[in-house]
Amino acid sequence: METTKHLTFRIGGELEINRLGYGGMRLTGPGVWGDVDDRENAKKVLRTAVEGSVNFIDTAEAYGPYTNETLIAEALHPYRKGLVIATKSGLDRIGPSEWQVNGRPERIIQGIEGSLKRLKVEQIDLWQLHRIDPNVPVEETLGPVADAVKAGKIRFVGLSEVNIAQIEQAEKVIPIVSIQNMYNLGERKWEELVDYTAKRNMAFIPWYPLAAGPGKLEEKIVKIAAKHKATTAQVALAWLLKRSPNILLIPGTGSVAHLKENLGGANVSLSDADFEELSA
Repeated sequence: METTKHLTFRIGGELEINRLGYGGMRLTGPGVWGDVDDRENAKKVLRTAVEGSVNFIDTAEAYGPYTNETLIAEALHPYRKGLVIATKSGLDRIGPSEWQVNGRPERIIQGIEGSLKRLKVEQIDLWQLHRIDPNVPVEETLGPVADAVKAGKIRFVGLSEVNIAQIEQAEKVIPIVSIQNMYNLGERKWEELVDYTAKRNMAFIPWYPLAAGPGKLEEKIVKIAAKHKATTAQVALAWLLKRSPNILLIPGTGSVAHLKENLGGANVSLSDADFEELSA
């Protein structure tokens, strides 16, 4: 694999990772339900990622459910030194493409203990609340998480799909080091949150990073990609890397070729003019 330029960020000020990582959600069945069809290929994708520049993998107990965490352990355990695996709890699965928020404390405890077993670790590097449950006070949801941190079962804690007020409410219970919200070139409703997290030195982990957006934006991406002899996906990732130094990327794929293409996004250096044109 071509060497990728290493742009790094320290999660929680401690865990130094390369900002272009890998998201495991695609290594499941249709609708993120059930096991991936070709497990050997999936394991090859994961191994190729960590043999290259990836030292940050994002997963969740809800992916499968459970099958994605098990697959990662099967492919990569014992883990290479410095490999950071992030997982999430807080969503129940009842069928393909069906997700139900569940922030009840007993469910969170079950999720943490299950992830520890499936990932074959004694401590989860980064545990993230998949969604805040509107029917359960966040203080109650995060109580068991704070206990797990004290017990050494979780090192750092993050949140997903939250606003600034929700982050600050959660921080009354436990320090928050990362936020995972949908954000990409075509969907930028969380601009203020990107800047807020950067000022706070929190990681911002955009999910669905490769959306190209409306036709006019796609035309710009194609033009700039041609200029850099890059693919449109690489330009979309390069824009995110340039947008803010706290952005960590987790593009997912079930293909080794697409994985290598995505990782090449770290080698695309957009000029300020390129960035402004895409951002306009």
